[in-house]
Amino acid sequence: MLRLRVSPIVPTIASFLLAALWGLSVFAGWGLQAFCAGDESPSTCSQRLDTVSTVSALFAALAACCTVAAWLVPWSRADSRTFARLMGAGVVAWIAAEGVLFLGGLLAR
Repeated sequence: MLRLRVSPIVPTIASFLLAALWGLSVFAGWGLQAFCAGDESPSTCSQRLDTVSTVSALFAALAACCTVAAWLVPWSRADSRTFARLMGAGVVAWIAAEGVLFLGGLLAR
C-alpha cells in the first residue's frame, strides 16, 4: 500500500487559515456584513448572530486546544500518528465551527 507522508506544516497552515477566517467572521464583523446587511432589523439579526457565534466558539475552542496540544504535548510530537490525529481533529473542529457559524448565520437572517 502506498503511504504518502504529509508535512506537519500543511495541517497547521490549514488550521491557522480556518482560525483566521473564523476570527474575522466573529470579531471583525465579516459575519454581520454577510448575514445582517440590508436586514430590516439589524439589531435583532445581530443578537441572533451573537448567539450563533457563541455556539460556534465552543467548536473553535476545541479546535484551538487540539492544535496547540498537537504541537506542545511532548508525546504528540514524538508520535506522528498521535500528532496527525490531533491535528486532524483540530481541522475538523474548525470546519465544524465555520459550519455552525455559516448555517446559524443563514438562520439568523
